Amino acid sequence: MNTVQSITNAIAQLPPDEVAQIRAWLNEQAEAEWDARIEQDERAGRLDALAERALAQHRSGLTKPL
Repeated sequence: MNTVQSITNAIAQLPPDEVAQIRAWLNEQAEAEWDARIEQDERAGRLDALAERALAQHRSGLTKPL
């Protein structure tokens, strides 16, 4: 049995409140990874074209106030 199978089998035996704790932890990890990836992309300039396109649309009057 591999590690993932062992973990999923163990989780299946947990009470619902502990499964919820694991779910919350996994969500926090996923959000942190996403934030780190966005920061890396921003530093590398991968978002520059998107930002410029959005600003151009705004300057052209194609956006609406929130």
